[in-house]
Order: sequence, then structure tokens, then C-alpha cells
Amino acid sequence: MRQKKSQQSVLISGAGIGGPALAYWLDRYGYDVTVVEQATGPRPGGHAIDVRGPALEVAERMGVLDRIRGLSTDLRGMSVVDDEGKELFRTTERTVSGGDLDSPDVEILRDDLAAVVADAGGAGISYVYGDSIDRLEQGADDVRVVFHSGTKRRFDLVVGADGLHSRTRRLAFGPEEDYLHHLGTSLAVWTAPNFLGLDRWQVVYKMGGDLWGGMVMSVRDNQEVRVYVGFDWDEPPAESDTGDPHAQKRLIAREFAKARWEMPRLLEHMWGAPDFLFDSMAQIRMDSWSRGRVVLLGDAGYCGSPMSGQGTSMALVGAYVLAGEVRAADGDHTAAFAAYERELRGYVTANQELALTNKAVMDARDAMDLGEVEGEEFVADLRADLDVANSYSLKEY
Repeated sequence: MRQKKSQQSVLISGAGIGGPALAYWLDRYGYDVTVVEQATGPRPGGHAIDVRGPALEVAERMGVLDRIRGLSTDLRGMSVVDDEGKELFRTTERTVSGGDLDSPDVEILRDDLAAVVADAGGAGISYVYGDSIDRLEQGADDVRVVFHSGTKRRFDLVVGADGLHSRTRRLAFGPEEDYLHHLGTSLAVWTAPNFLGLDRWQVVYKMGGDLWGGMVMSVRDNQEVRVYVGFDWDEPPAESDTGDPHAQKRLIAREFAKARWEMPRLLEHMWGAPDFLFDSMAQIRMDSWSRGRVVLLGDAGYCGSPMSGQGTSMALVGAYVLAGEVRAADGDHTAAFAAYERELRGYVTANQELALTNKAVMDARDAMDLGEVEGEEFVADLRADLDVANSYSLKEY
């Protein structure tokens, strides 16, 4: 039963996962919630993501955990192949993207999870697609928002849940470069037909030098695959900042022009992929996640990068904690935001450190022979750091 504690209005920028999760909790607590999203509708595609540790408990408290488990990628294992497609390694114990297969964690496609979380919120939440925040003006009692459409509205609180390149953060806190820390790697993801005939399986194609190679995993009942390619660099590619998918595709084609195995066919499908995504792996590090009545959630405030495998979990846990502290403070946003940071800072720091450990492990593996790619000492390091990151216990609100 919805508990009407307040009629405060909250604007959330970003309809990915963290934004709708926060909307769910705030609506449940009686707040008037609007979610604005620049895209014209729910965004399709995206890579496989993981729901882990305390985020599983958040999903259970939202009543969506069973549905999330029912939509898992359900992979059976992975293999590593060389230029000729010869299998060099095989395991049914873990995958690169999802980790140990016997863990309680759930690997799910990003768009599937986003739909589950948004559906859970129900009809009480107002979603505005095809618009974005152009200007924020903070007053003593509210935030005056000017949207790109020209609409002007006032809200008690504004939450930026709009990702690594958050416009809300830029408007309220300043330039992105003040907070963004590159990890020296770029990643591209797109969807292709499952012409490889993979059955709930993941294949890693390893290349040498700065090129990671590719990874392919079957999804959607084996009807399609998600394709991943990555490479390291000394300076961020200019294409990272253009937001031009055609230029980014040309960059990928150029970087992987000499790739073998099935990569040429997979790259052909990249050109027509409507869900192509490309970005540099980076973290957002900030001394404070709030300024006045504006607060940041998930990647906008504390992106760990895909290297952590914890971005989705941080967004779900962050949404639960932020909503809980707003409710507990009963209208005092200063107290609520301070409590949110105190409660979550250790969890975020541990997960961001996990990304750095993972990067170090990958660099070490690159220096090894492929036959040792799953060296148990490295797996043990990651498991230990993951256990620390997921040791956070949820409060009751």
C-alpha cells in the first residue's frame, strides 16, 4: 500500500535503470515523480549486465526478482578461439561477462531489465520521452527547469540518472572533464544474427597487442548474438566525444581490419545495427554527489565502468538508498542527500576499486599465454574483491 508521506515533486533525468528504480520507490513513498528521457522511447539493445549482491535484495523488495531471473541470459559456458577458430579453452563454470555460473547473480540484457523495472513502477509515474533538461535554476524552495522542448516547470528536487555523460551533472556541477577518469580502453557492442549457431554459449576471440579481439554471446533464445569488441589506447579516440555512430563504426572497422576468425562477418552486421553502442571505459569520481536540490544517481555520479561489472547493481542499490533517505528526512533534502552519501560511499568506492583490479588482471593476462588465460590466482583475486564489494547490507526504510 502506498504511504503518503509527502507531496514533494521530483524530476528524474534518465529512463535507463537507476531512474525508473528510483521512481518506483519515490512513488511508493508518495512523491510526485516525473521521469524525462532524451530518447523517443525505451532504448533498445545494450550489453548484458549483472544484478549482484545487495541489488538482488533490492529487486526482491521490488517484487521483480523472479521476473528478472526468468529473463536471464542462461549461458552454459564459454570458449576461447584463435584466428582459425580452433578452440583453445573451454569451461562450463564461468563466462567473461557473467562470472561464476553457480552464483546467485543474474546476467540479463540491459533493455530487458529496464523494461522490468519501469513496468514495476506502474501508472502513477509520469514518463516524458523525447525531451531533456536545457537549464536548471536553483532557488531557496525549488528548482526551475527549462526543457529542450521549451516547457518550464518547478520541482522540489532534481535527480540526474542520465549516465556517464550526464547533462544534469554538467549543468549543476560543471564540465565533465572535472570528474571523468579514463581507464585507457574503449568498447563497442551491437546485435547480429546468430549465424554461428551458438546455444546459450559465449565465444572469445583473442587478438594480440592493443586489440582485445571480440566476444560473442547468444541471447533471445539463441535467435541473435551480442557482439563485443574492445581495444586499449594512450589517448581517447576523438570519435568518443562526437556522438556520431557512423564515425565510431568507421573507427571500429579500421581498428579491426586485420581481425580473423568470424570477425569480418560480425563487422559487416555492425554497419546496419540500430543498437550500436561505443564509448571509452571511464569512471566518474566526485567529492559530493549533490549540489543544492540536485543530486546524482548511478553512472552520473559514480560510474564504475563496465570493468567493474557492478554498474547496474550500484544503480539499483543507489536508487533504493536515495529514496529511503529522502523519505526518512521528510522534506529536508540537505539531510537526505548527506545521509545518502554517508550510507553509499563505501559501497561505491569498493566497486570502483573492483574495476581497477579487473583492469590490472586483464593486463596481466595479456602478458600470458592463452593456455593460462584462466589462471586461478587471477580468478581468486577477482572473487575476493567482488566479495568485498557485495558485502554491503541494505538498511530498512
